[in-house]
Amino acid sequence: MKLAIVLFILVVAILALVLANIRVVPQSKAFVIERLGTYYATWQTGLHVKVPFIDRIAKIVSLKEQVVDFKPQPVITKDNVTMQIDTVVFYQITDPKLYCYGVESPISAIENLSATTLRNIIGELELDSTLTSRDTINAKIRVILDEATDPWGIKVNRVELKNIIPPREIQDAMEKQMKAERERREAILRAEGEKQSRILVAEGHKESKILEAEAEKQSAILRAEAVKEAKIREAEGEAEAISKVQQATADAIKLLNDANANDSVLKLKAMEAFAKAADGQATKIIIPSEIQGVAGLVEGITQSVK
Repeated sequence: MKLAIVLFILVVAILALVLANIRVVPQSKAFVIERLGTYYATWQTGLHVKVPFIDRIAKIVSLKEQVVDFKPQPVITKDNVTMQIDTVVFYQITDPKLYCYGVESPISAIENLSATTLRNIIGELELDSTLTSRDTINAKIRVILDEATDPWGIKVNRVELKNIIPPREIQDAMEKQMKAERERREAILRAEGEKQSRILVAEGHKESKILEAEAEKQSAILRAEAVKEAKIREAEGEAEAISKVQQATADAIKLLNDANANDSVLKLKAMEAFAKAADGQATKIIIPSEIQGVAGLVEGITQSVK
């Protein structure tokens, strides 16, 4: 009976010991196993059993990307300005064995390494370059840290300068400089606006004068064309009148020729023409001898009729 109890206790103890040495490694974790004080294996995700009293879990390592925010570090620029800069490092453990045995206190090592690297880089830059070259500084620090932490099983993915805090007097000077720069830009923009306004007004006056001159030119051209057209029509009228007078004269001569008019009739016609001439403003009239004869003839005919 006692033997059965002892065996039962022994079986229970063995089962408890086995169950106590069964480990389940969760996702994104890794267990570093030592056997008799020496590195033995790295357990990845899954079910594992370690040998009691021989194997031990030396370290549980997270394989996720991790973030560490380091406190501000005092740095001096090339132009001797002391400022406070704090950095944020994004890293990931790629080799749990190297991470466990590569360096003592890996986070502290990364912090000190980033501080010294930051001082070296900032020491080569002036204040203005430091404030405007964050991306360049981040890239340089990341490359140096990634190369230095590779033997530690750590990969540095990103490094960011969280805050750059210059001294209070430098901040005041920068604020005054920014205010002066804004006022200068405002004055320049105002002057440019006034300049453009004056240019536009001058161009408007210029265009107006050009349009007025063009209108005057067109008006003068139209007036000249109207005068020209009137003179042409007047000349055409005079020519037509002369042509009609000449045609009438030619017709009269033709009628006289057709009627076989004698000398007396011709002289009478001449007398009529002379009478028309006498209606004018002439002060002297020279009467041809032929017309005088006709006048005598007319007077004799008149007396005989009476």
